[in-house]
Amino acid sequence: MRSRVVCGVAAAVTLFATACGGGDDAKSSSGATLGGGTAASGAAPAGTSGFPVKVTDCAGAETTFTQAPRKIVTSNASSLEMLFWLGAGDRVVGTGFPPGKGTMPEQFAARAERVEVLGDMVIPKERLLGSGADLYIDTFADMGGMGAMGSGPSEKEFSAAGIKHIYLKSTACAAKRPGPQQDLAEVEADIKGLGAVTGTSAKADELVAGMEQKLGAVRTALAGVPQDRRPTYFFFDFDAGTKQPIAVCGKQVANAVITLAGARNVFADCDGDYKPVAWEDVVARNPDWIQLGVRDKGSAEANAKAYDEAERFLRGFDATKGLNAVKGGRFVRIGSERTTIAGVRNADTVQQIASTIHPDLVKPAQAAQ
Repeated sequence: MRSRVVCGVAAAVTLFATACGGGDDAKSSSGATLGGGTAASGAAPAGTSGFPVKVTDCAGAETTFTQAPRKIVTSNASSLEMLFWLGAGDRVVGTGFPPGKGTMPEQFAARAERVEVLGDMVIPKERLLGSGADLYIDTFADMGGMGAMGSGPSEKEFSAAGIKHIYLKSTACAAKRPGPQQDLAEVEADIKGLGAVTGTSAKADELVAGMEQKLGAVRTALAGVPQDRRPTYFFFDFDAGTKQPIAVCGKQVANAVITLAGARNVFADCDGDYKPVAWEDVVARNPDWIQLGVRDKGSAEANAKAYDEAERFLRGFDATKGLNAVKGGRFVRIGSERTTIAGVRNADTVQQIASTIHPDLVKPAQAAQ
């Protein structure tokens, strides 16, 4: 059995970095969360059309932008990818948790590789403050649960360095939200908020409209399937290890993706966004379908090999080989990042899951290619 790699790069991002930032210092210049921005138009970094723009943090405190940022640092590949989709990727001067090979959409891959890596994991405090950035986008907010590695600048230090500090609401505030994420409204709000801040609202609206078109097609196709008749579903985070499974709970973005795809997350009722569970818990919930949550390995061949390895484990492990999904060979082979990390491609993942588990209702032609 593989050992659990909880402190690895990808696992650290998805399992620990979830708390919401904010505080009194955020009211004037930093610590805001996207999703509350006013509309902006135009894409010029130095433009003022559509400004000022205000965004709020998890507690409602505001940060005001009088113009679009010129130099941006991202905490990880999620916000970096959003900026590429918005057409603002040329303003990124550095990132932490750089995208792995194959994880970026093909059209952005070459440019993403040229972005300076300021930290293989969390960006060191001194390097972030000395980056010359005027905006830092934090996908996951407080990394304190990761020990010394998570010790970042204070909001006063961000302000003194001239860096505005904002978060993506769909992930930064997820663990503290009052209920589960059942749609992609907060992801879409992050895209629109980031569009407002960067002066690319027109593109943000276009991206969200495209997502809604895809989601609407799936919603219409599944309208006749009662909630209690929808199959149960377990997201198996294979790369987090096999000694103890890590469940995606109701507050995680993946729960919204699973729900919209016409399935019922077997761990939707656990509080928070992620939770270590026991294999006995998985067996007790006996899912109809299992997603092999493999992180992108950089090529179709490498991914196929990883999916095969994950499936072999489930078929050979005494605790799981008797599950309904395993006995029926009902496995979903869709990458982990596009399911658990907020972004434009969440809508594509909804389509792909739906076309796999509801093939008679959502045809492959409707699914993302």
